[in-house]
Amino acid sequence: MNNTIESLLAIAVALLVAAGVAWAGSQGGLALGGIPLFALAGLVAFVIQWAVFVPSYRAQTEHWYDLTGSLTYLTVIVGTLLLAGRFDARSLLLVVLVSIWAIRLGRHLVRRIQKAGADTRFDDIKPSFTRFLMAWTLQGLWVFLTLGAALAAMTTAAAPPIGLIGLAGLGIWVAGFAIEAIADAQKQAFRDDPSNKGRFIHSGLWAWSRHPNYFGEITLWAGVAVIAWPALSGWQAVTLISPLFVYLLLTRVSGTPILEARADERWGDDPAYQDYKARTPVLMLRPPGRSAAA
Repeated sequence: MNNTIESLLAIAVALLVAAGVAWAGSQGGLALGGIPLFALAGLVAFVIQWAVFVPSYRAQTEHWYDLTGSLTYLTVIVGTLLLAGRFDARSLLLVVLVSIWAIRLGRHLVRRIQKAGADTRFDDIKPSFTRFLMAWTLQGLWVFLTLGAALAAMTTAAAPPIGLIGLAGLGIWVAGFAIEAIADAQKQAFRDDPSNKGRFIHSGLWAWSRHPNYFGEITLWAGVAVIAWPALSGWQAVTLISPLFVYLLLTRVSGTPILEARADERWGDDPAYQDYKARTPVLMLRPPGRSAAA
């Protein structure tokens, strides 16, 4: 099966998954002109990606990819709040948390690509219309599914108090956000030090996990799902797959598999790196110094 057919199939699957989640999350939710707000939010997420894909493909650049993702999160979550017209505590909290995360991560990713000059993940796919379109379409799915629980809670017909469960979710989000932000800052500081060129980071949180930023990312989206949970009913509960989707994406698709392969390619013959791998979990945080299965 050639790359074009595989890409088209991936796009079709992404759209089918999005359609299914859009239907489920829209049950018992608010509508605008007969169109469910939840489904409309999902459509906007995809349309923004496709709109930016066109000039990106013509210019053969991936420089707008991460920025577009962050701006899509902000556009969808804030737009949904305004269209729903319901400014309850849960909705406002979800908008604030997602916005803080999107602004911080977007700024971090944009600065990283500016320093690197390019994102090598796109080197092989940019020349192909269908493969590059697939990448942008999958980003639309990523935005919609990760925001799913929050959007469903914001557009549901009922608006129960935030309660203790919501506060517990806030605590989980804060922990995850702190871990991700600290891990990113530590790695950036490591890269900025010229003496570390060609070396791998194994200090700070990176001594506790080989990918602590991903652990924080998964944790904070679990927090968002917990905050949203009490407001969901019936088929809307399907949107609670949000943290599971993030976990699968980062551990099975575009996260650790790619980075682990690159690390093995660069340092696989280095005894120090082999020792680091043996002592340090791929994802979960564990105090350094004990052997851990990869």
